[in-house]
Amino acid sequence: MKLSLTLILAFASLTAIAQKKLPVIQAHSKSAKIYEEGNSVSGWGINPKIVLDTYVTNKLNKAKTVRFKTDIDSITFRIKPGQKQDFIVVLNGKDSCLTRIQARISKNYSLLKPEVHDSIPFFVNQYNTNLVKVVFNKTDSLQMNFDTGATEMSLTTEVLAKKVKSHPSLYDTFYDIKLGQHVYQSKIYDTQAVGHEADGLLGWDIFDGMVVELNYDKNVMVVHSKIPKMVKKNPHFSSFKIRYMNDRPFIESKINQDGKIHSNWFLFDLGYQRTVMLDRDLLNADHFPTDKMQIIKKTTIRGTQNNEIPIITANLEKLKLGPFDLHDVPAQIVKENKPMRGINIHILGNEVLNRFNTFLDFQHDIIYLMPNASFNTGYIDQKKS
Repeated sequence: MKLSLTLILAFASLTAIAQKKLPVIQAHSKSAKIYEEGNSVSGWGINPKIVLDTYVTNKLNKAKTVRFKTDIDSITFRIKPGQKQDFIVVLNGKDSCLTRIQARISKNYSLLKPEVHDSIPFFVNQYNTNLVKVVFNKTDSLQMNFDTGATEMSLTTEVLAKKVKSHPSLYDTFYDIKLGQHVYQSKIYDTQAVGHEADGLLGWDIFDGMVVELNYDKNVMVVHSKIPKMVKKNPHFSSFKIRYMNDRPFIESKINQDGKIHSNWFLFDLGYQRTVMLDRDLLNADHFPTDKMQIIKKTTIRGTQNNEIPIITANLEKLKLGPFDLHDVPAQIVKENKPMRGINIHILGNEVLNRFNTFLDFQHDIIYLMPNASFNTGYIDQKKS
């Protein structure tokens, strides 16, 4: 009888696990929770029928703590990128469930030969939506919103029903996405709302391990296998370390109002069309004087799941990104139906971010920003003078 190489390797892996004395925790309920440092809580189902049940962490750029908690027990690991930790959950004192916490493996394509420097036409429409054209599954020509606030690839339900001819299987199958001269792969998800004139969202992690350049002055997006040397040498670029929360990139920024400075991590969200979204609970906890911000308007926006988010737009005296200051920014303040479940966050949106020519270094987890020709242009919701 012949066995496939994959099956042989699977047996070998399980045999190696069986030879180790693994930690054991107990559970009465099939429902568990996973607490990954810096992220919101993830629900987990304990299933004895699965031979090896694996939880893959969000992207890590340093060691983090992960805690697995059942209804009666828990276990905690300190885990580094690429590492894994196995343990056994005993359900109701009889069913053993082999479980693995797998830290995502870091990607870095800087040694590719020949080097990749793939230039792609790219533009921002009047609604501040970043748009690029792709060919999906070798069949469908689509216009996508490159969105660093999203992961993988999502298409609107309307586009899936009326425009996409290849009828993809959602959530569990990888498909080809041709962008420029290269082909990437992603699972496909459905979504209710995207930026104006876009068929869907192209998430940041499709380019994990690469460097993405966005030159708004030249309307070009360039995917690099290695960051150009001139970026680090150019004194007009400032660098920002990326911190990942809920698998999204955040950078540290500051806001100022009436002499009060508030520093925090902001989601770097190219898919959010306005300037900056501020979380009222985070501001209140730091005694930030939101009552001193002049209200410009009140409105409602819709999230990607078509959920309503009530918004107050008010004038922010100063937004500071490293050495770069933006004054009188019409900021959106949110308290209910927040954009990221289980975690309070601030967001930098594309009406601010498209004022900077940008390099997104997903190899070393650094973002480089340099003001472009649009840096001093007005805002859509400018306060009345």
